[in-house]
Amino acid sequence: MSISDLYYNSEHSKEIGHFANIVKIAKADGEISDGEKDLLIKMGKKLNISLEEFTIILNNPEKFPINPPVSYDERIERLYRLTKMVLANGDVHLKEQKLFEKIAVGLHFPNDRAEKVCAEAIELVIKNVDLDEFIPAIKKVDKA
Repeated sequence: MSISDLYYNSEHSKEIGHFANIVKIAKADGEISDGEKDLLIKMGKKLNISLEEFTIILNNPEKFPINPPVSYDERIERLYRLTKMVLANGDVHLKEQKLFEKIAVGLHFPNDRAEKVCAEAIELVIKNVDLDEFIPAIKKVDKA
């Protein structure tokens, strides 16, 4: 399967781009922990990523653009999943944090608020807030 074959439809291409971002964060500190591996498998299934796509993306996530959804709530949902990966191994490394902020900007969170939005996202996930609580909390921080 070639990389262009992964872009069969636009919705799936968004899922692939999102999964690639999750992989980038998992690999940011140089290795993928067992917790990150488990989360990648779970997220891959949730995003309908085939085993072949999973392998291609895992080996070269940089080849895939962010490709954010139009819906603001869907972008926040992606931020939620990315935050889960940032915290999958229990702590936040500086490289992961910086990449997380860069991806947040790519998801169309304003550059001047990305750091604050990401910090709040991390705090919310640490507090085990579910997605229904996460979305309005991020909107509040993003609009502040």
